[in-house]
Amino acid sequence: MFEIKAAIDDENRRLDRILRKLFPDASLSHIYALLRRGKIAVNGKKSGAECAHLRIMAGDVIALPDELSAAWRKKGSGNDPSLTPDARLRIIDEARIIFENDDLLVVNKSAGMPVHGGSSKKQKNLAEIVDAYLSGTISASLSFAPGPLHRLDQPTSGLIVFSKSLAGARLFTALIGEHTVVKRYLAVVDGYIETPALWRDALVRNREERKTLAAERGDAGVHAAGVQNAETYVEPLASASAYSLILAEIRTGRTHQIRSQAALHGHPLAGDKKYGGSFLKTGLLLHAYSLEFPAETGLPALEAPPPHTFRRFIRAVFNPEGSAAVLCGRPRHLLPHRKDRCAEIFRRLLEPEHTRPRLRG
Repeated sequence: MFEIKAAIDDENRRLDRILRKLFPDASLSHIYALLRRGKIAVNGKKSGAECAHLRIMAGDVIALPDELSAAWRKKGSGNDPSLTPDARLRIIDEARIIFENDDLLVVNKSAGMPVHGGSSKKQKNLAEIVDAYLSGTISASLSFAPGPLHRLDQPTSGLIVFSKSLAGARLFTALIGEHTVVKRYLAVVDGYIETPALWRDALVRNREERKTLAAERGDAGVHAAGVQNAETYVEPLASASAYSLILAEIRTGRTHQIRSQAALHGHPLAGDKKYGGSFLKTGLLLHAYSLEFPAETGLPALEAPPPHTFRRFIRAVFNPEGSAAVLCGRPRHLLPHRKDRCAEIFRRLLEPEHTRPRLRG
């Protein structure tokens, strides 16, 4: 037999659930068979079927049969304490850290980088980069592993939140469930948007085409789990030529929500050929720009500067100096304080690119 030790993030979790997390390839029936036959022990006491629901405490020692050792070695601990702080920062360089505390890590994802496995084995993904960055810095856990807490499409850049602890994962998941995290995106869309608007739509996912569409009764070509309501508040920041720069606050979290709703309302994202957008050499320009949390969490409001290609497009197309850009929609449609806020956001986007200080919680 070999032994493993429970950590703080395993506290009060059931033994069978810890084992399922540790050995996902093992069937539940096989795990229960090992428990019934007394092949697994906790703190020196051999288990029985009744031990499946045993609550594990931090520091408990779990002895496992040798037949599971190969799977344990393959899984590995994921921690490499030999990495120096400089080496860790080099690892994360492609996804700049915006904020970090003991429970959460927020990074600015590059456009084109997948969060999980990419289209080829050689392509880096953000989850692996974050795992390497966190290596040796967090408590080893049997049943918890750091990971992304929400989605961000591969073409989309910007803020994405990772858990560093079970407490962090539970906190962020609860806030999302309560709709108390304000998530805003920057996007370049086709056409001229003059006034703020609230987009409300019923959406359905077409899994064959991997697209999100407007729900229509009797549409036999749509195969999806069900209809979901989507809500996005849109503010125009600037309009020029054939494009508008918008700030989109998503109040629901549907797959491809902004891309789908923008197309449904006659303003597909420029460069988004999947949803009928015009051609852009850069591809679509969609950036998860800011996150705001309830005051009682103590978490700061976060912003991530868009990537260079996005900022260059903004300067070239919407720069009011020498262009016919219209800022913040028509003045008569905005209250003064909203126009001032819009102008401030736009001004910051036109500033020379700089590295913002990392926030530590």
